Amino acid sequence: MPLTAARLWTLAIAMVAVLMLVVAAALVFGSAGWDVELIRSLRAPRVAAAAGVGALLALSGLAMQSLLRNPLADPYVLGTSGGAAVGALLALMFGITLTAGAAAGALAAGALLMWLARRALATTDDASPRLILAGAMLAAMFGALASLLLALTPDQRLRGAIFWLVGDLSGADDAGVSLAAAVLFASWFVWRQRALDRLLLGSVAAHLLGEPVRRLRFELLLGASLAAALAVASAGAIGFVGLVIPHALRLAGVQRTRDLALLSPLGGAALVVAADLLARTVALPIELPVGAVMALVGAPVFIAFLARGGR
Repeated sequence: MPLTAARLWTLAIAMVAVLMLVVAAALVFGSAGWDVELIRSLRAPRVAAAAGVGALLALSGLAMQSLLRNPLADPYVLGTSGGAAVGALLALMFGITLTAGAAAGALAAGALLMWLARRALATTDDASPRLILAGAMLAAMFGALASLLLALTPDQRLRGAIFWLVGDLSGADDAGVSLAAAVLFASWFVWRQRALDRLLLGSVAAHLLGEPVRRLRFELLLGASLAAALAVASAGAIGFVGLVIPHALRLAGVQRTRDLALLSPLGGAALVVAADLLARTVALPIELPVGAVMALVGAPVFIAFLARGGR
């Protein structure tokens, strides 16, 4: 059942506190211990980038779930991560900037999906099945291309390519862009909250209530693709965040689009910062891929939420 205002505020304060604790721990702990210069020059930018990436992925997942009206949707269900992977691998092969290649690939995948599903998006019927099918085919195609490109990647670059494909924040240096984009996307959700709440009732109901269903769908798909592109370009293919955060908030009783848009970035930021902290410290001096740590940490937590919700 929906949360009362008091419980919603309590949840928001608790999430802010958790985020602050996780950020503090990520700044303090590391292989070199407490070092002010190291914190300022290396850890702080990495923590900020992790927070921005987590916020973008959570908002992208929220957009996908709103678009498809499916709580199991995430930023990668429509092939965005596959396109980013192909773009990044092509960038590695041709000596182009990795970030630019990944962003171009993700945006190209989003544009291709919008073109393939343009008729479904234009109708007032439920476009979810066609979008999911088109996205699944694109994901399969990009996955095959990524596998072929990995086989062609030079040996000296192969480890970096594989590491990036499962998530890597070691080279993230555009925290300001990610954080600013997350704030803008969350603001758009708040601005369009009434229309999005009506869209969740069904495309026909939203159309009868006077909402521009086609434009809303395009805006959601474009926003989700842009957010996922920025996140993947910064840190590689970190999955699971866009699935678990909005769904966990709904299981906790958060229902309105405005509340989900304000709380999802906090949860996503805390989750990615925590996963990156574990990736850096749990197997010193070796650094683990943050995407693998994310799944290992997030899956049990999500299962616990499901079990609790089932009771």
